[in-house]
Amino acid sequence: MNTNYTDSRGRARIGVVVPVTNTNLEPDMTMMRPKGVSIHFARSGGYDVDAIPDEKQMQNYSDAPYEEVVDSLKNCRSDIILYGCTSATLAQGPAFDEKFRTLIQARTSIPTVTAASSLIEALADLDIKAFAFTSPYVASLNDYAVSFIESYGMTCVGRLDTPTALSNSAMAEITPEQVLEMAVAVNNDDAEAIVLSCTDMRSTEAIKAIEQKLGKPVITSNQAMMHAALKRLSISHRDSAIAEHLLSRHWIDQQE
Repeated sequence: MNTNYTDSRGRARIGVVVPVTNTNLEPDMTMMRPKGVSIHFARSGGYDVDAIPDEKQMQNYSDAPYEEVVDSLKNCRSDIILYGCTSATLAQGPAFDEKFRTLIQARTSIPTVTAASSLIEALADLDIKAFAFTSPYVASLNDYAVSFIESYGMTCVGRLDTPTALSNSAMAEITPEQVLEMAVAVNNDDAEAIVLSCTDMRSTEAIKAIEQKLGKPVITSNQAMMHAALKRLSISHRDSAIAEHLLSRHWIDQQE
């Protein structure tokens, strides 16, 4: 890779598929971007933006044609592609998620990770066996999410569902302070880590406060995708705003 890079570009390009209603993934990726790495976004639809995003809506999204979207990220010469909707493949199961990544990689010849697979990778890198889970999803979609993670040999020891079903826009409006409250509410002594799923929830801004309060790792969808991307790009976590998180410190310790 070119080492003569500026703060904003020249080192690597990360391509990100973003759901059309999502307003938080792009700011989070930009916030965590290492020096010299540029982030390139392609928006995609395939679900009813006015409907409650349940498992059927998310399955519709991941079943929608993806070729034009990923081609746009190939054409801007991305070095890695991140599929930025956690629930879209959580709702389809691990076999679908793996096949989906393989199809995108085969079409683009670019390494590809999904938000869902990134959560699994981050938990595995931290050697987490027991986790507490919360998200802004409806309860039935949380069922799929927890089952997906547990299929990799981890155990959910705490779960918090939202009291009412949230629209796409309502999910995006959850504040970092409310995310902190959700994490504290779902935490228990058996949980080795807290999983906060959803690329459109403002979890990244809450990670440091949650980890300081609970004394354990927090894994969020967007943080986990950046973690997976930096590993594949061979870029140190020290070069990113993610470096202040426990996940990063753990990874740095393994590297040194």
